[in-house]
Amino acid sequence: MQNKNIEITERFEPINLLDPSIAYGVLDEARKLGANFADIFIEHHTRNVIDILSGKVHEVDGGIDFGIGIRLVYGTQVLYGYTNHKDIDELIRITRALSTLNKRAPQLDSLPSFNFESPKNIHSTKWTLDKTMGEESDIAKEKVDYLMSISNFMLNHDSRIIQAKASVLERLQKVQIFNTEGLHTSDQRQYCRLLVNAIASDGKERSDGYEAPGSFTGWEMSENYRPEELAAEVTKQALVKLTADDCPAGKMPVVIDNGFGGVIFHEACGHLLETTSVAKKASVFHDKMGEMIASECVSAIDDGTMSNAWGSINIDDEGTPTQKTDLIVNGKLNSFLVDKVGAMKTGYTPTGSGRRESYKFAPASRMRNTFIASGKDKLEDMIASIDHGIYCKKMGGGSVTPGTGEFNFSAQESYLIKNGKVDRPLKSATLIGSGPEVLTKISMVGDNLDLAAGMCGSVSGAVPTTVGQPAIKVDNILVGGQSS
Repeated sequence: MQNKNIEITERFEPINLLDPSIAYGVLDEARKLGANFADIFIEHHTRNVIDILSGKVHEVDGGIDFGIGIRLVYGTQVLYGYTNHKDIDELIRITRALSTLNKRAPQLDSLPSFNFESPKNIHSTKWTLDKTMGEESDIAKEKVDYLMSISNFMLNHDSRIIQAKASVLERLQKVQIFNTEGLHTSDQRQYCRLLVNAIASDGKERSDGYEAPGSFTGWEMSENYRPEELAAEVTKQALVKLTADDCPAGKMPVVIDNGFGGVIFHEACGHLLETTSVAKKASVFHDKMGEMIASECVSAIDDGTMSNAWGSINIDDEGTPTQKTDLIVNGKLNSFLVDKVGAMKTGYTPTGSGRRESYKFAPASRMRNTFIASGKDKLEDMIASIDHGIYCKKMGGGSVTPGTGEFNFSAQESYLIKNGKVDRPLKSATLIGSGPEVLTKISMVGDNLDLAAGMCGSVSGAVPTTVGQPAIKVDNILVGGQSS
């Protein structure tokens, strides 16, 4: 795992998307209209996509979006609106329109002057999107060549590969934030993600392979991934599944490998630790602070400070500096993920977890880089401890019931464990259970922690998040398959 917690003293120059005098006038109006708290989120967002399909350029697309979101908080009631215009008359019109939904007496204390805070930049970035866009850019041509080599390698690797897709998605987000507490800050976020997919067919069956690494960096991310190695891993997944046997069904021990295996903790447990659900008592963990909710061998972390990690941030979308949050410590619930409104509702201290997809969404408590911490066990020892079970080398997608954490996840690549050894590959392996229950059935935690990039959807839209874990052994879980 290449991401590390480091301290970098570099700070961004202020980003001026909205004149502070306009912001002050709008927020002053919000106070006169009775809001206990108000903030303004300004965003300039550039995106670019290059898509190679089976050795040909399929799509080159991009765009720029600009907008401003205004949030008024009355007690714990949140009112939100947004616009693409930045003149003060339009912003005050929106503020007044929002205030009609909650009439209150004006706040009499004066609005403090803004004190600009430049966040520490904990992410070194070389090739930001504004430096590499355009058909004449040497870097743009390099991107096409790089993706083309991945696609061609997959097509030439095996005649059963019938489709090979390689894409790069890049985003450059510049934000500026003001609030009625006198905060004025700004930040710049550069994201880069590779998406590689192969489809294999033997004339009767079809299967696929997929990898999608991402980083809080520019195009220099590609230096960490050799095209032939990335292509080989994806084609291997597709071909292994093509010849796999049916998966046995029933309750049995399962080993879930590192990296994207952490998607189960993210979806089935992580969301239950956000004050978005805790404040409404919609989480089974809402009243479990300080109690044992997992096996003693389990600790879990949400860390926004990991250098260049996909889910990292310098500040959250409310302007709060990011931090490392120990969610579970040796099985005991230690912290929730708390945004500003979540803090108002629950009394817990904000953790720098207020995030949103764009100016079109009010922020909410969200995960950043969320993972089960490394343990001391070896993957081979986990396998050796099982007579009959399943080894899920790579997890895929699934569904989760909010509040309870009940889940249904499929494995992208899985194998039968027989007499303590990895046996034949399996297809259509599905893990069924609940996150809170699984946490108590983890008996071994590996020493091979790894992370994987993903997009997480919730009430404030889709945001970049990292999932992760070392290999874990779950002693007993329901496996859905085709054979008994």
